[in-house]
Order: sequence, then C-alpha cells, then structure tokens
Amino acid sequence: MTARQDEISPGSSGRTAQRRRTREAILAATKRLLADGHTPSIDEIAVDADVSRRTIYMYFPTLDQLLVDATSGLLSERTIEALLGSPDFETDPLDRVDEFAKSLLGMAPQALPLARTIMRLTVDTELPADAARRGYRRIEWLGRVLEPLRGQLRDEQFERLTSALAVVLGWEAMIVLQDTRGLDSADEERVIRWMARTLVTAILDEPAS
Repeated sequence: MTARQDEISPGSSGRTAQRRRTREAILAATKRLLADGHTPSIDEIAVDADVSRRTIYMYFPTLDQLLVDATSGLLSERTIEALLGSPDFETDPLDRVDEFAKSLLGMAPQALPLARTIMRLTVDTELPADAARRGYRRIEWLGRVLEPLRGQLRDEQFERLTSALAVVLGWEAMIVLQDTRGLDSADEERVIRWMARTLVTAILDEPAS
C-alpha cells in the first residue's frame, strides 16, 4: 500500500523534499477545486490532496491563508508563468528583467489585494524551518529571469542581485510607493522599472575581480 503524503516518517531521508511535495500537492488540490468555481472546505482539499486536515494546518495555519496563496498562484500562472515560458521571452538580461517587472506590475490590480492579505495572515505566523517562505514564487521567478547571467556573474554577485531585485520587484515595494509615496500606477511603474534596470546595470558594470 502506498503511504499517504502525510504518513512519511519525519526522520526519513528526503524529509525536506517530501515536505515541499506535500505543500505543492495541497496547493495544487486547492487550485483545482477553486477552478471548479466554488470555495473548497478543508475537508475537500484534504481528500483531493490525499493528506489529513492536520497536515494542511501544518503548512497553512488558516484556510484563508491557503485560499489566498492558491488564488495568487492561479493568477501568476496566467501571467508570470506565461511570460517565463514563452519562446519569445527576451534573451538580454536587462530586457528580461524589464519585461518581468512590466508583467508583475500588470497583474498588480488583482494580485496586490491578495498580497496584502497574505502578509497580514503570515507576518506573525511561525512555520517549520524548512517550510516555504512568504514570497517563495518571487525567488523562483527571479532565478529563471536571471538565468542568462549565471555564467557571467560570480555566485556572490548573482545572489546579491537576486536579493536586491527581490526587494524591488515585489508587492512590498508597490505598497510603499502607493501608501507612503502616494504614487499613481504610471509613476509607480516608472520608478520600479527604473530601479530594476539600475540594479542590473550596476552589477554588470562592476569591475571583474
């Protein structure tokens, strides 16, 4: 008999990978149920993902957090994933970052309210050390966007650029520009795209060691 995903021994090898797969299975089940046109219950998600209710709450302390994360994932699949998977996606690193910024900003009217909710629900929540961090999709996206630079930059430069862009190309930056600076969408886009391009240009201009 095949073990259920939440019955893997905590001490077994591959525990971190198994936790990641379990989390992905929970999110995938939630997205499937949401795509059917109704808001699923914890019990429905547990059955679809083949995990227990307890396991779901290990990864998502509230149903609201899970639903928001899954809804955000559905939205990004139609926008960011479509861009990154397109054969016409730019090859020049500077253009790739700019196109990514434009796509991220383009889905902001729908995604930013979800992002505010995710931040509110997770800011004081303690999850296991190997659980996915808030904004995990952003780091995976940036890795794909910056892929052409992996052989051009030192590892330290690549990681530093990824960290810097994670600050600039995220919902937190948009919230600051809207709430603190009071910028409209056009000015917000201009500032964020300028910051992203400036970071890439600066690291490419660094002298070789």
